[in-house]
Amino acid sequence: MIQAAVHSIETFGSVDGPGIRYILFLKGCRLRCAFCHNADTWDMKSDDHRSADEIITHALRYRPYWGKDGGITVSGGEPLLQMDFLIELFSKAKQENIHTCIDTAGEPYTDDPVWHEKFEKLMSLTDLLLVDIKHIDPKKHIRLTGKSNENIMQMFHYLDSIDKPIWIRQVLVPGWTDDPTDLKKTREFIDSLHNVQKVEVLPYHNLGAYKWEKLGLEYPLKDVTPPDEQMIHQAEDILKG
Repeated sequence: MIQAAVHSIETFGSVDGPGIRYILFLKGCRLRCAFCHNADTWDMKSDDHRSADEIITHALRYRPYWGKDGGITVSGGEPLLQMDFLIELFSKAKQENIHTCIDTAGEPYTDDPVWHEKFEKLMSLTDLLLVDIKHIDPKKHIRLTGKSNENIMQMFHYLDSIDKPIWIRQVLVPGWTDDPTDLKKTREFIDSLHNVQKVEVLPYHNLGAYKWEKLGLEYPLKDVTPPDEQMIHQAEDILKG
């Protein structure tokens, strides 16, 4: 029986997918985003390990609150690092007719046949993905996250090719992701896709800075303030069209 390395659970989530949702946050992420507010999820080690049966049983307690649109969202960390568990969890969710959603940055994506076969299976069980665009510019993406975005772009194209519904999210960080030229390039990329149901601009906040300090890490954006309303509206006008 596969057990997931769990970070935490939110039982009445309202911003990570449609409706009211049961949100499972998993451990493990290989990106090192400068704005990350969940740095405590990077490490795969966890004191909380749960099986798919345990999660489904727990989630079903809250089903009466989901309405017609709610369901289960798996976030992180990076959920795709625990794909075998996701396949088992979503297989059981579909037996209960539960709407399934993954919140991912796409970093684990690869065209390796063994990995991709699992990913195809997972996508057959997934109703929606919330996918981050950390940065559209490859060099700036490395500066922001420590990793290339080449394989992430490949994932976007694959999801488009199978017509898998996605919501695109852009974290708006002053001085890092707010350049109108970059945002227009992001908009052009979004326009090239046919499976985008929604575009969200998520204003940067520094509420997770204390987690970096607890981990003994220097928070790289300590001098960055959240975007003002004008900056947010400008980004929304560009990205949402």
